Amino acid sequence: MSKKHNFGAGPCILPQEVFQQASAAVLDFNGLSILEISHRSSEFIDVMEEARDLVKKALNVPDGYTVLFLQGGASLGFLISAMNMSGKNKKAAYVNTGEWARKAVKEGKNAGLAVDVIASSEDKNYSYIPKGYSIASDYDYLHLTSNNTIFGTQFKSFPNSPVPVVCDMSSDIFSRRVNVADFDIIYAGAQKNLGPAGTTVYIVKENILGNSTHPAIPTYLDLKVHHEKDSMFNTPPVFPVYVSMLNLRHLIANGGVPAMEKRNQAKADLIYNEIDSNPLFKGTAVKEDRSNMNVTFVLEDEALAGDFTKMWTDAGVIGLKGHRSVGGFRASMYNAMDLDSVQVLVDVMKEFALKKA
Repeated sequence: MSKKHNFGAGPCILPQEVFQQASAAVLDFNGLSILEISHRSSEFIDVMEEARDLVKKALNVPDGYTVLFLQGGASLGFLISAMNMSGKNKKAAYVNTGEWARKAVKEGKNAGLAVDVIASSEDKNYSYIPKGYSIASDYDYLHLTSNNTIFGTQFKSFPNSPVPVVCDMSSDIFSRRVNVADFDIIYAGAQKNLGPAGTTVYIVKENILGNSTHPAIPTYLDLKVHHEKDSMFNTPPVFPVYVSMLNLRHLIANGGVPAMEKRNQAKADLIYNEIDSNPLFKGTAVKEDRSNMNVTFVLEDEALAGDFTKMWTDAGVIGLKGHRSVGGFRASMYNAMDLDSVQVLVDVMKEFALKKA
């Protein structure tokens, strides 16, 4: 069977070694299946603690932060972060850089906060990251979305903020170095760079826990509860946490986040250089804000889309179709994507240009 080169934007690919270890544990994990062990067992408590410790190691998380593995995905994180960061002003600032940022805005409002969108790139179909905006000091927090999977933009640096910063890093966590101390809450669905869908990692400054002024925060949405229970308030998503632990082991054993950042930059440079030099293609995001995770591009002549799609499909490429909001194509290159797979796509683009010359 020929290799498939998976550029899909949804669930991530993982290293083959991680797949093998995870599949073996489904059959035998200390005499049981990982799918049937008790989350209260010492074996799984060790898994949870190692996964949390590896997050801290991978991102150099400073003292004074807790790491949690919860359910619900980033879509629940929109609401959890708003409720837990609700302060005396009940007022929050959001930067709207795409579909998921827009949904975060909605949930901030649903949490009962006065939400101000202080900057937005909606005017140009989210093709850039806003800059030069001011952040008033009377907000309870500022919310950012670090990488925009649909529109292919990414914060290359984060704004200096006079108020606490919350960031959804679902699609680029562990892909590059970040200064965790600049954030009060980082949350990220596992399914892009960490593990299978089903768990969400939260990195939370401990001094915000229990300070919410929200009048009716549900018990499950209170991060203080999960911190006090070491992510075991209810039955955690055992298998996604276990696979995330395996993947973090693999990441750290292979040079950690700094090595991954270099690898991801090489992949991005390879495909963006082809987009910029190939007369048949053009990128949709402004160059300074292009995502290293999700590369969005279109054909100069959309009438050629069928022929191009046949070529990349024949080459074993899958998941390249762009989101309907942008059209064209989207190459998602999460951590486990090999440079060789990106080269396959680039070679198809080169060959396509020669055929159409």
